[in-house]
Amino acid sequence: MTTMTDTSNAARFREFKMPDVGEGLTEAEILKWYVQPGDTVTDGQVVCEVETAKAAVELPIPFDGVVHELRFPEGTTVDVGQVIIAVDVAPGSGDAAPAPAAEPVPVAQPEPEPEAPKGRQPVLVGYGVSESSTKRRARKGTAAAASAATTAIQSEMNGHAAVVPESRPLAKPPVRKLAKDLGIDLATVVPTGEGGIITREDVHAAATPVPAQAPAPVAAPEVLAPAPAVVTTVGARETRIPVKGVRKAIAQAMVGSAFTAPHVTEFVTVDVTRTMKLVAELKEDKDMAGVRVNPLLIIAKALLVAIKRNPEVNAAWDEANQEIVQKHYVNLGIAAATPRGLIVPNIKDAHEQTLPQLAASLGELVSTAREGKTSPAAMAGGTVTITNVGVFGVDTGTPILNPGESAILAVGAIKLQPWVHKGKVKPRQVTTLALSFDHRLVDGELGSKVLADVAAILEQPKRLITWA
Repeated sequence: MTTMTDTSNAARFREFKMPDVGEGLTEAEILKWYVQPGDTVTDGQVVCEVETAKAAVELPIPFDGVVHELRFPEGTTVDVGQVIIAVDVAPGSGDAAPAPAAEPVPVAQPEPEPEAPKGRQPVLVGYGVSESSTKRRARKGTAAAASAATTAIQSEMNGHAAVVPESRPLAKPPVRKLAKDLGIDLATVVPTGEGGIITREDVHAAATPVPAQAPAPVAAPEVLAPAPAVVTTVGARETRIPVKGVRKAIAQAMVGSAFTAPHVTEFVTVDVTRTMKLVAELKEDKDMAGVRVNPLLIIAKALLVAIKRNPEVNAAWDEANQEIVQKHYVNLGIAAATPRGLIVPNIKDAHEQTLPQLAASLGELVSTAREGKTSPAAMAGGTVTITNVGVFGVDTGTPILNPGESAILAVGAIKLQPWVHKGKVKPRQVTTLALSFDHRLVDGELGSKVLADVAAILEQPKRLITWA
């Protein structure tokens, strides 16, 4: 179950921390609260939706009670391990209330804090909180033994301005990097974090021409207003939008892929008139009732057959061990454009699925992505990917490999074009395919065979029966 920290009223109030929902993630943005102070919650009930660098994830509360306090408003980026919600697990038992999160225990009379458990504590199925996120440094008992940073915190708790001579401003490494990227001197930033720590919002505020307003203190059971997006407008000529969450992860992954794997892209233009006729026939087939049938279904099946005929293409490059890892299964990735950016969920063991099963899997994958409910697990472990740029009216492209994969197939728009068919120029349904592959493990011959097989199947779909 999820790691929890009790307040001074431990028997009554329990706190739920931001979990690591993606194995190694350090922060997540609160997209939406589904509960408010005063609401009753039960064990397993989803209380909020957060966005990590991988996906949007719903978080369930691990105990029963009444919501006492929401610690952060919607739109706030929260570090893993920070308390996001406090719950009264024994409502009506007394008038005591937990100590506010912003007021630490006085240094002169410290109360012992529970020792953080070692290792990763499970918070959701398959996820955990990193050990470093639950450990805290012990507070010193006297001012004489305190460090300069602790002295500053003591002064702030006593209502005085903190002055730390000859020491740099307090800020976490990610915040320091953000300040460096934005060209902000941390010494000029006004801290608003607990203990005089500079937060991301403080840095963005310092970079914004219009002075940022300090957030109003939250008193339960008031509802927190969504935090405004930190968007900087420079005159009427520029708008700067911070890159975070899924878009930030996409940018990092694409840069890493483009400059790590040597990409080669090959193209082929193919007559897919017979494939389009097959799609129309399958839509009327009773065995395909209830599932969505479209050209992407046939293209996906064609790629799976091509991989079966050329299994060496379904591999990965192990840089650490200098090995080519051939996969005996196909987790077929489908690039999906969503409001939060491009994501690539994959169909597990797609090579084992029949055509109706594959159609159902594609439909579920697309609908889940559109709803923003794709889980990190659904995007992990892909082996090859299809990206359908044709839906945007684009003829073709040079797709970048999904990190850890060996090949990606781009499908262009299917258009009616003049085509030589049986010795005569006729209007035919035509498209262009582009296959990018990692030249470290896929040479030109192998890549050409795979692309040629996909094209041959789309030109003569009956090969799905003879080649499968």
